[in-house]
Amino acid sequence: MAAVLHASVLEQAGAFRGNALLLSGPARVGKLGLALAIAAGQNCSGTRGIGGEACGACPSCLAMATGAHPDVLQVEPRATTATGKAARRKLIPIGAILDARDKTHEYETHVYEFLEVRPTHRRRVVIVNGAEHLGPEAANALLKLVEEPPHGALFLFLAEDVRAVLPTISSRSARLGVAPASDRALEAALSRAGEEADPELVEFAAGRAGVLDALETVRAALQDAREFDTALDVGLLSALEAAEALEKRLDPAWHPEALRFTWRTRPPHRRARADTALDELQGALEAYASPSLSFQVFALALRDAFGEA
Repeated sequence: MAAVLHASVLEQAGAFRGNALLLSGPARVGKLGLALAIAAGQNCSGTRGIGGEACGACPSCLAMATGAHPDVLQVEPRATTATGKAARRKLIPIGAILDARDKTHEYETHVYEFLEVRPTHRRRVVIVNGAEHLGPEAANALLKLVEEPPHGALFLFLAEDVRAVLPTISSRSARLGVAPASDRALEAALSRAGEEADPELVEFAAGRAGVLDALETVRAALQDAREFDTALDVGLLSALEAAEALEKRLDPAWHPEALRFTWRTRPPHRRARADTALDELQGALEAYASPSLSFQVFALALRDAFGEA
């Protein structure tokens, strides 16, 4: 979906002959999908489209479709701490780059190890999803690889804010901006994919291709948010029961945004209090507080916020 909505960026990337590209744009605008499309194009051995799109049928493209292409490595911020708990601070440590420095064995494949091997198809591609979260040590370890990549590898750095990317990386990368698409373009993309162009979904997407790449999950999150919002106005028992149901289905990537979207029509002062309650819930969960109690407190806080005269 991202490749269709950002065809011009894909075409520019296809003509790029350097070692590193820095793709910047808002969260979920489709940077990762675009990076995967670029990686597919770099390794495609079939007849590519006018805009540089991969053929989709050659051995490399079929490998891309499985999500386990031998020449593509994705690097993201660590998910856990040294004690095995969920990481509160996003960070790509030096252990993601050098095997010997990965004390917790958190990364199955490390960048140096990955680039030691010649490509199976045409070109090895390293996608760093969240380049602004590269620690100084990790960025410095990448320096030599970016300047002289083994076997002509390509680095694709993805970031929401270019200013937050360390100069070690940004100064050595060509930059391409990834902007949100128009509502009409989103509707057309949904239609081509055989999906209904739901006005609410298009409004929620706000031009972000990444939303359309997770349609089933997003629709479920929006439905959960609507049901929870309705229960808040019914009564205390309904609100607490809905909070319990939301706890069991919570997807941290989508439910918080779906909740804020659902109460967007509430008066501004009430939305502000609801946003604060949601921030406090997320903070409590990140601090490993009791989820059940945290969601009950959240429901009570929202009833108080929305019931304010």
